Amino acid sequence: MKQNILDELKDHIKDFTSSERRVADFIINNPSEVTFDTINELSKKVGTSTTTIMRLASKLNYSGYSELQNEIQTFVKQRNAPQARLISNMQNIEEDQLWNQTVRFHMDHLNHLISQVDHKELEEVVNLVENSNHIYCTCVQSGLPVGQYFFQNINRIKGNCKLIIADVSDWVDEIVNMTVDDLLVVISFPRYAKRIKDFAMVAKEKGVKVVVITDTYSSPLVDYGDVIIPCDSKSLAFHNSPIPAMVTVDYIINAIAISESHKNSSRLEEVNEILKRINYHSK
Repeated sequence: MKQNILDELKDHIKDFTSSERRVADFIINNPSEVTFDTINELSKKVGTSTTTIMRLASKLNYSGYSELQNEIQTFVKQRNAPQARLISNMQNIEEDQLWNQTVRFHMDHLNHLISQVDHKELEEVVNLVENSNHIYCTCVQSGLPVGQYFFQNINRIKGNCKLIIADVSDWVDEIVNMTVDDLLVVISFPRYAKRIKDFAMVAKEKGVKVVVITDTYSSPLVDYGDVIIPCDSKSLAFHNSPIPAMVTVDYIINAIAISESHKNSSRLEEVNEILKRINYHSK
């Protein structure tokens, strides 16, 4: 069975020079980040030369950095596959303690979220939501609960929000009408749907403001965001957890609701009156 690139680096670590070992160590500890780095970007992060990186690739029998990077990308994709994540995560879980461990896991992640997310960035998102002509939200799969929650409540408050599920809706028809006065909120977690990445790229090219809610700063969506909100999506099993992102979106909804109430907006009252008149809710 062929070794993965991280094991290969570890097994050959004694054959490397000290500068090559720094490169190998960085790759071992940050494989997801390296998948998007050019050779120049990687050399700056490690504090070494591009020649050192090329020499390392050669010692591992790769033709150059591109081939080495392709191998790293393959490893990251396989590691992020649901079954691989499930096997890895379940190794340290005691079944009779799963409920307690699940709650503690999310409490720890929410505590980390407080320090991870810059409050100024959140305020910028709130400002963009308040002042944009139209607000579009796009998501797929594990991002759906977050996107639907954002859309339902922001549209209820503002009336100018639309949800575009990128793998079912044809976003191309929507984007032709978007302008620099509009906002696109992108929600994407591993393994990062290409349709969402393309949507964000074209929106950015059109001058549309883009808010990206994703798992880390090494996400490929980061390249297109005017504001980046990192929300760790790890779970105890195989799936992406929406909980940190849901809490973040809940804050945005709360801030918008409070802001609109200060403006004496009657939209929520009008909506509620209609719902009562048509007996929408069960008694």
